Amino acid sequence: MTPPSPDLKATAVEEGMRVGKGQVLARLDDSVARASLELASAQLEATRQAAHESEVRLDEALLTLGRRNQLFAEGVIGRADVDAAQAEADSLKARIGAERGQTVVAERQVALAQTQLDDTIIRAPFDGVAISKDAQPGEMVSPVSAGGGFTRTGISTIVDMTSLEIEVDVNESYINRVEDGQAVTATLDAYPDWKIPARVITTVPTADRQKATVLVRIAFERLDSLCGITDVNALGQSAPTQWQHDLESLAARWRAFGWHVAMVDGHDLLALVDALEKARQSRGRPTMILAKTVKGKGVSFMEGLGGWHGKPLKKGPELDRALAELESQFVPDEGVSLRPAAPHPLRRAPSRQGSVGASAYKPGDSVATREAYGAALARLAAGDDRIVAIDADVKNSTFSEKFEQAHPERFHQMFIAEQAMLGAAMGLASRGAIPFPSTFAAFLTRAYDFVRMAAISNLAIKMAGSHAGVSIGEDGPSQMALEDLAMMRAQPNVTVLYPCDGVSTERLVERMAYHPGPAYMRTTRPKTPVIYGPEETFEIGGLKILRESAADAATVIGAGVTVFEALEAYDELKKEGVSIRVVDLYSVQPVDAPALLRCARETNGRLITVEDHYAGGGIGDAVASAVAAGGFAVRRLAVRDIPRSGTPAQLLDQYGISARHIVAAVRA
Repeated sequence: MTPPSPDLKATAVEEGMRVGKGQVLARLDDSVARASLELASAQLEATRQAAHESEVRLDEALLTLGRRNQLFAEGVIGRADVDAAQAEADSLKARIGAERGQTVVAERQVALAQTQLDDTIIRAPFDGVAISKDAQPGEMVSPVSAGGGFTRTGISTIVDMTSLEIEVDVNESYINRVEDGQAVTATLDAYPDWKIPARVITTVPTADRQKATVLVRIAFERLDSLCGITDVNALGQSAPTQWQHDLESLAARWRAFGWHVAMVDGHDLLALVDALEKARQSRGRPTMILAKTVKGKGVSFMEGLGGWHGKPLKKGPELDRALAELESQFVPDEGVSLRPAAPHPLRRAPSRQGSVGASAYKPGDSVATREAYGAALARLAAGDDRIVAIDADVKNSTFSEKFEQAHPERFHQMFIAEQAMLGAAMGLASRGAIPFPSTFAAFLTRAYDFVRMAAISNLAIKMAGSHAGVSIGEDGPSQMALEDLAMMRAQPNVTVLYPCDGVSTERLVERMAYHPGPAYMRTTRPKTPVIYGPEETFEIGGLKILRESAADAATVIGAGVTVFEALEAYDELKKEGVSIRVVDLYSVQPVDAPALLRCARETNGRLITVEDHYAGGGIGDAVASAVAAGGFAVRRLAVRDIPRSGTPAQLLDQYGISARHIVAAVRA
């Protein structure tokens, strides 16, 4: 029977604490382990007693055997009496052998129980810094969590801050040039001009055959080139900060992570310059300058006081008084003008635009748009070294792994950290790269603040979200992005694309790469038929009319998977002699408003949108906004309830966006 996970009884570690190897960090409930040790010890003592008793009996049996041998020699007793004594002695010898074996087993059980008891005392495995405290007294601790709110897989995370390193994939063709201890230079994609001294730790004896690379571990040689400044002004927006002006408490935390710390008056420029110079001279570790400042410095009625965050001064006496106090502190101009040197412009080699090239698909093929996205991105990047791909641990689902296989040096794995992924993409875009971060569309909600900031900065990040809508099927609502179009459309300069097949996906990947500003492509999980020929072109802000006649009773507008539901509805209605116009709205933002208005006028003002998305903010709202100026209304078919698991076909029908529901809407 597996013993229950022990409860955490006490902890002796806090976040930011330096710990030494062997230092006690926590104690677990040892009642079960202690009882096991007592039981094992009792069993060991019992086996030892039994063995001792058998040894005493063997001594007696051997004496008896000796006497009987003598009596037999004198003719007093027969052979049977001697044989009985011999058998008794042999039996006791065998028993003693077995009991000695049992004693060895019992000793090992005691040693195991003692180890289990010792393991209830958690010690630091090496010198380092506790960067997190992951469990509290009373919670259960288990190496593998069984789920539930009170089971933890660890007590604290400890990092050896002196062993920061990076991993590099080196092409097999060059691996013979790499040696342990070799001096190298590390550079960051976002800061190509920053050269960081480093050295080779070792070559990992495994190879990635798909990428034809070997993993090499690199250690930073100098961390002293890094210097940061913390403005310690003691005030938050609504209340004082936790440590206010307690610089020593803040310094202790930075020192715990191995940083050199300088504490200065942040209003004293000479002191700041001196601290920066000392940081330059520091060796072997980075420097953090803690600059103590006072909010509102120079205005007597504002200095160090809360309640002024974002609050303008009132015109009149209040503003006049503040200006007078500041102007009185001006330093007389003595004719000396010091200007900082202009930053060196970033020089890049001219880049040429890439091309997806000839289409990999033909009408009748079947391919998921997420797979077409990954393949197209890899082909596009072959002609443009500015293109990079960033993943959040789903490369085998978004198919960004196709990019990694072709261009491993430009592929960056951020794992389950979508905010970090978009933040890195923003940094890369600001330095001239064309980053394509991709993950499940549902997980981009975690990083929406970064979407906002990318839009505000108009940074050309090219996001891709896969596994959108109820069409993903059995994975369930937690994985179904049903608000992503609304989320992206809310930012007015984010281009939003939703291709339905492999050809349109290829063409739109290329279009979004070179379109100004941020862009988002929604891709889907299931395979869909290829309906466009290789000669078809797609423009951002356009649409495709797939079925059209002068007698169309209504216009049905879909995108992605619902395009095929609309085509199926067209076939069903055609059997009844009813014709409808079918539109593929692959560009959801911007939309082709003139074309939509024309469709509305030519189909009796009847516009029906169908989308694998919630009703708010998606395709229906995009179309409604576009045709509102013409006085047209839109009938919206969309997911209007929290969905559940099922097959794609079941869910499309259950939530009102299948061909059957389109037919009903046209008939209504």
